[in-house]
Amino acid sequence: MPKPSTEESSPKSRRRPAPPPDPGAVVLGIDLGATKVVSGLVAPDGRIVAHSGRQVHSNDGPSGVLRTLLRSAQSCLAASPLRPAAIGVAVAAQVDPRTGTVVHAPNLGWRDVPLARQVAEELGRPVHVLNDARAATIAEWRFGAGRGSNDFFCLFLGTGIGGSAVVGGRLLEGGTHALGEVGHMTIVVGGRRCHCPNVGCFEAYAGGWAIAERAQEAVSANPDAGRPLVQRAGAIDAISAQTLFQEYRAGDPFSGQLVRETERFLADGVIGVVNAFNPSVLILGGGLVAGLPELLPVIEVAVRARCQPSAAGVRIAIATAGEDAPLVGAAEYARTPGRYRSTPPRAL
Repeated sequence: MPKPSTEESSPKSRRRPAPPPDPGAVVLGIDLGATKVVSGLVAPDGRIVAHSGRQVHSNDGPSGVLRTLLRSAQSCLAASPLRPAAIGVAVAAQVDPRTGTVVHAPNLGWRDVPLARQVAEELGRPVHVLNDARAATIAEWRFGAGRGSNDFFCLFLGTGIGGSAVVGGRLLEGGTHALGEVGHMTIVVGGRRCHCPNVGCFEAYAGGWAIAERAQEAVSANPDAGRPLVQRAGAIDAISAQTLFQEYRAGDPFSGQLVRETERFLADGVIGVVNAFNPSVLILGGGLVAGLPELLPVIEVAVRARCQPSAAGVRIAIATAGEDAPLVGAAEYARTPGRYRSTPPRAL
């Protein structure tokens, strides 16, 4: 069997790139996050015709995570007689889309992992890799809350925090394809250490992992007040953002204080994003938005009151492409990659 074409392949295959897939064919989209993998076969209209379900990985290095990714993909392929024309992988990382290399994935601990080549060698299809926030933005632009708009910013609040901008009908990438890493803007000078090289990052206060850390530290400092959180989670180190939100809804005042603090950090970060990018529409998505919808009015009030007057009128919308937006966007990208690249490919 001939070696599949990939974005990172031999010099000969780079001189003769594989033709684009049939625009009417299904494409396999894969969403690789900090803790999970989800795969789906996606039709041209964005419908998911087969789904793997959520599989949790142990974040045990590239080879271990790749095994989970392949199990997810193969279980999805086994559920349908349709064969994908290509594969798109959305990953929570800074990615070089020209080669399909994961340059840096802070929450996975990866650097310079040739993911496109590895996946293509196993699954025998052309593979395209891109940042998960950019993939979800494509899904929102093509099928969701950004449909019909050519000027918006998608901000995704989950385990990590990321974003992506469409300006003048172009999906912006940046000089090294990393534009939109707003989770690593500094919001507290000399603050908490992030998973990236910086300190005081937006994500280090309002990402899901950071909310959990802050709650655990608060309980350790005040065990009596934090007892309801420990009882719900089972142990201090098992407290998560979800645990905190559940206990907050149950009326626990200590959890309420932590949620109020999180809201302030979120407002500070969102104001920086809106002032910097001046979008016509701000689309909010991710697990934190779904898990704590009470955050939305807090964010809107802060934007109206504290943003520059030229930016404060931004329309705020909720992402509608759903939790599978990254895999849907990755599939759409793999179907027509040239449509979404704002920079020319590297010279061959």
